[in-house]
Amino acid sequence: MQRPEFVLFGDSLTQKASDPEGGWAAALAHNYQRKVDVVNRGYSGYNTRWASHLLHSIFRPDQHHIQLVTLFWGANDAALPDRHSARQHVPVPEFKQNLQSMIEHLREASIDSIILIAPPPVFEEGRIQHNCQRSGTARTETTLPERTNDYTSGYATAVVELGEELQLPVVDLWTSMQAQCDWQTQLLCDGLHFTPAGNRFVYQQLQPAIDKAYPKLRANIMSFDFPDHSDIDPENPAASFRSSS
Repeated sequence: MQRPEFVLFGDSLTQKASDPEGGWAAALAHNYQRKVDVVNRGYSGYNTRWASHLLHSIFRPDQHHIQLVTLFWGANDAALPDRHSARQHVPVPEFKQNLQSMIEHLREASIDSIILIAPPPVFEEGRIQHNCQRSGTARTETTLPERTNDYTSGYATAVVELGEELQLPVVDLWTSMQAQCDWQTQLLCDGLHFTPAGNRFVYQQLQPAIDKAYPKLRANIMSFDFPDHSDIDPENPAASFRSSS
């Protein structure tokens, strides 16, 4: 018996999501325990241009057990082209096309249950402090962040637009996070990555999106992959497992 899989494909915001201290992927796995294997395919530092080279390795046509894919990209693509993270920058039109190509690849592999996640907002002061601490340099009046919230908004908008064009659900973190009080420090730890509260917020946005868009994937209606221990006949356990196969 092949257990169904949810594959989470993204950058460090996905890679770090398996953190046992409240990561949003860990929360998702907890909700689907014994029902779905939640597979984290997050690649810290990657943009959509680089991630496109991974598609044929991660998503093959024979993987019929993949029931859902999340595409969570844009945070690195939105690195400013004239700052120290310029190597990660991907222009918005290319970013949108890369994301569309990912979706087309998934659909060609018979994976139709897809959720797009727009990048979160950027707290520029937090990015400046983080970068200065990491590099061991002092902040000056001319110190600038390598990402800005305004610039990232273009990437979030592209994700929302693509979802509308392709009729796919979108979790718009850029908008929803900024509606929260003190999001800059309560939800983000360094101006970009999530605090435990930020991870909880992502999960609380994602799970309802799954439930609404793909009702058959609601955790409460999916079955365990093997019998519950209470259903195993202690006198003839083999029969219990035959009936579940």
